[in-house]
This record gives sequence, C-alpha cells and structure tokens, in this order.
Amino acid sequence: MPQITLTTAQRKVHRADAHHLDPVVLVGGDGLSPSVKKEINAALNAHGLIKVRVFSDDRAAREAMFLALTDELNAAPIQHIGKLLVLWRPMPEKAKAVDEDRMPGPREVKVLKFSKRGGQRPEVKTVRVLGNQRLTTGGQVKRAKVLKKSIKKSAP
Repeated sequence: MPQITLTTAQRKVHRADAHHLDPVVLVGGDGLSPSVKKEINAALNAHGLIKVRVFSDDRAAREAMFLALTDELNAAPIQHIGKLLVLWRPMPEKAKAVDEDRMPGPREVKVLKFSKRGGQRPEVKTVRVLGNQRLTTGGQVKRAKVLKKSIKKSAP
C-alpha cells in the first residue's frame, strides 16, 4: 500500500499534536516482527496518531523501519527524531451499535420510599416516566427542562 502524503502544514499540525503523547509501542531487539506490526496497526486504528520508540542505536535501521511501517501500514510519516517515530493514519469510521429493541417512550421505574421510623421496610412504588420527564432524587416525576440557547451562540 502506498503511504499517505501530507503537506508541510498538515505535518506540522500533527507534530504539534504528537508532542505531548507517550510512545504506545516499543520496538526491541527483534526489530519489526509481525506481532509488533500488528500492535502498531491496532494502535493506529484506535488513536490515529501514535509514537513508536525504537531501542536500536543504528539510525539507518530506524529510518528503514520508519519507511517500512509507513508503506506496509498505509500511514503517513510525521517525524523521526532520535529513537522516536511518529506515525499518523486517519481513523476508520466506527459503526454505531444499533439496538433494535430499544424504543423511545414511557418506561417503568421502581422508587423506594423509606419510612421515617428505622425498623420498617421501604415502600416500593412503580412509576411510569415518559420521554419528556425525569425522576428526581426524592422520587418525584418532573418535566424535563428545556435548555435555552445562548444569544451569542445563535448569532453568526
């Protein structure tokens, strides 16, 4: 797969975003094994922008690893500084889990009402709560408050 090409401005933005990140994957003496590539791929899918620390002293080997990772994982090379490699790949779209059984509308909620005397059992009440209502901590059903929009936010 070809690596992603970025403009210098885009690369600069990603470098700034990666500044505070810690290395997610550490490459040891075995180099780029299939398991390491798999972990880097999983980290790119999860985070998009990652740092990889390579514990090799050979700069040419690190540079070759950097180019191999960008080619094989379809990632953009952001930065190679010292023993740190910064890679970026756009995150894939996550499919939302749709629960077909879930329907909006009234729901039944059990409310416990404790007595003022200590030794008695609490009274259990089943309350029906509609979609535009909420249940307070005291067990009362109230209409949900309408959030007012700010005048500053609505003005263009």
